[in-house]
Amino acid sequence: MYRYLENMFSFKILASFLILICHSFYNPTDSGAVQITQSNLDMVLASNEVVFINFYAEWCRFSNMLMPIFDDAADEVTKAGYDTGKVVMGKVDCDKEGEVANRFHISKYPTLKLFRNGAPAKKEYRGQRSVEAFSEFIKKQLIDPVTQFSHLKELQNLSEDKRHIIGYMDRRDQPEYDVFRKVAASLKDECLFQVGFGEASQQMHPPGQPIVVYRTDKKTSVEPDETYHGSLLNYDELYTWVQQKCIPLVREITFENAEELTEEGLPFLILFHKPSDTESVKKYKAIIKSQLEPEKKNVNFLTADGVRFEHPLHHLGKSLDDLPLIAIDSFRHMYLFPDYNDMEKPGKLKEFLQDLYSGKLHREFHYGTEAPNVVPNADIKVTTPPESTFKKLAPSKNRYTLLRDEL
Repeated sequence: MYRYLENMFSFKILASFLILICHSFYNPTDSGAVQITQSNLDMVLASNEVVFINFYAEWCRFSNMLMPIFDDAADEVTKAGYDTGKVVMGKVDCDKEGEVANRFHISKYPTLKLFRNGAPAKKEYRGQRSVEAFSEFIKKQLIDPVTQFSHLKELQNLSEDKRHIIGYMDRRDQPEYDVFRKVAASLKDECLFQVGFGEASQQMHPPGQPIVVYRTDKKTSVEPDETYHGSLLNYDELYTWVQQKCIPLVREITFENAEELTEEGLPFLILFHKPSDTESVKKYKAIIKSQLEPEKKNVNFLTADGVRFEHPLHHLGKSLDDLPLIAIDSFRHMYLFPDYNDMEKPGKLKEFLQDLYSGKLHREFHYGTEAPNVVPNADIKVTTPPESTFKKLAPSKNRYTLLRDEL
């Protein structure tokens, strides 16, 4: 009897130990981010307005550091009680789900991507990596992206330094507004969206025929308002049109978007201007559009506040008193456009770009304007163009773990 009781006691201890071990590997509350695989990816993207995904690798130290934080944030988002179909936080093991990683061009771990209505946002998440920051980020994504106006006169007070998409519609429950709102949710970081219903907009469209209009940033552009002529029931068609309008040919570089722009890998053609000088910006935009639009695949056309970006000016040997001026940053060196006033001469800016592509700018900076096409002799004085300053704003190489075959 004593040995029987001893054996039963040992068995109970062992059983309790096994239960404890199993519990540590199985969480019955199914907490944390949703594990996304090739089999459930499309369903998750299609059935949720916002999906925030952590692409990770188990062998990556930074991925392992982020994982518990991201899972805790997912639990906080669940507790917030958002409506079904509004938001999901998910995670993808990129070693096991190589097809998913390749589909979204994942090149470093961990990578955090936001998806709206099934499509990836243009920008990766690069904010603070904490439960509070992730929760606040999700909260902001779910704010209504469309502002409603009650009278047409309110449109006279729209910000002139922002681009706007304006909807004139009969009522909120019409299918055209549902498409309009989905597009607004996807592109709210690029444009501001306004809508008027019923009496607020009836003067602007025939009954039963809603209209959508693009209004440029009047402060730095001379383009007139433009009406959308496609189908307001076709999400892809409206999205493409709005995207083309809201992501302009010429963008402003700031410290907030510099990392994203440098990651695109294209040289910068930059107009540096004083903050109060909007006329030079308008001229620059008009010239780029009329003369250089075909070059947009080869170069990023930018404007920069010369006060905020005074450091690159110093590298060029210039100061605020020399503004406005134009320069190229190739991510190796910076080259100054000789005379800002020549910008308006047809072909001059294009010639400047062609000289970059051919290497002429680099060659002439080293050996002068009479640079030979052969290796120079020792009598030629060699100079060095200013180093790029914008490459220093690119993503840190130590911020992520690179793919295994890049190590």
